[in-house]
Amino acid sequence: MGSLQLQSIRKSYGGHEVLKGIDLEVKDGEFVIFVGPSGCGKSTLLRTIAGLEDATSGSVQIDGVEVGHVAPAKRGIAMVFQSYALYPHLTVKDNISLGLKQAGVPKPEIDDKVRKAAGMLSLDPYLARRPAELSGGQRQRVAIGRAIVREPKLFLFDEPLSNLDAALRVNTRLEIARLHRSLKATMIYVTHDQVEAMTLADKIVVLNGGRIEQVGSPMELYNRPANLFVAGFIGSPQMNFIDGEKFGDSAKTVGIRPEHIGLSRDGGKWKAKVIHVEHLGADTIVYLESDDVGPLTVRLFGEHRYAADDVVHATPVIGGLHRFDADGRVINSGQ
Repeated sequence: MGSLQLQSIRKSYGGHEVLKGIDLEVKDGEFVIFVGPSGCGKSTLLRTIAGLEDATSGSVQIDGVEVGHVAPAKRGIAMVFQSYALYPHLTVKDNISLGLKQAGVPKPEIDDKVRKAAGMLSLDPYLARRPAELSGGQRQRVAIGRAIVREPKLFLFDEPLSNLDAALRVNTRLEIARLHRSLKATMIYVTHDQVEAMTLADKIVVLNGGRIEQVGSPMELYNRPANLFVAGFIGSPQMNFIDGEKFGDSAKTVGIRPEHIGLSRDGGKWKAKVIHVEHLGADTIVYLESDDVGPLTVRLFGEHRYAADDVVHATPVIGGLHRFDADGRVINSGQ
């Protein structure tokens, strides 16, 4: 089992409150990702769950047991950090098994657990090597293997892929997804990369200023954002926001995803000039300036031959509109 309940978690440093009353339930076996801008409190919240930070007030329960005064090593968690934190003088096998040796686990059991973890992570050929002989992706897999052999109730990941290059991030992300399916373990993962969040999570927790803005599946957040912050944070390119009065709508703000705007040279709702075009192969991103509604970003599937200074007409897909009130809360969404 590996359920987690957070109730009214607050964390202050002197007079500065970082976490402002966090309530969250994570079910056994879920993959939950915390996202949000820098300074939103996501890493502080993860460290509070781990016991590396003490909550100023509130309750942390793992499997229904209050662990607020339990030492990190006794909470049944394993943490994988941004830095690999491997011992350079130890082999891969010894790095993975060190915690088990320190806990007095019998050698045959250690060998069995290391063998299984190495198999899951494709580390068998590297068990006799030292960290300096490994790539960044391989080192991160060793750090993950060190967590696996502990058989924790909760896996906690703190931006584990941020030190890897783009190709390695993709490969390691796939390995983490496969690992979650294999272990059926509860995983809580912090990232600033919304692509990681959208592709890995069962449930995303969007944090902002020490508060939870919205919790939901990736597509729930994408299609039905609760407010302007979530609508603007989730999705790349970012959602377009148009003043409701300029749009001709009673809402204070109207949001439209870039893929929900069509372009034509012949006619449409808003006349605009092309400012810049990104040709990405599978997609074409067109940046516009319209006298009617201001700047717009349009995402077109496939290759389209628009260029800077072209005059075009943009038309929104009415079913793709998101309307927000003066407080930034959603009125209704088009999905």
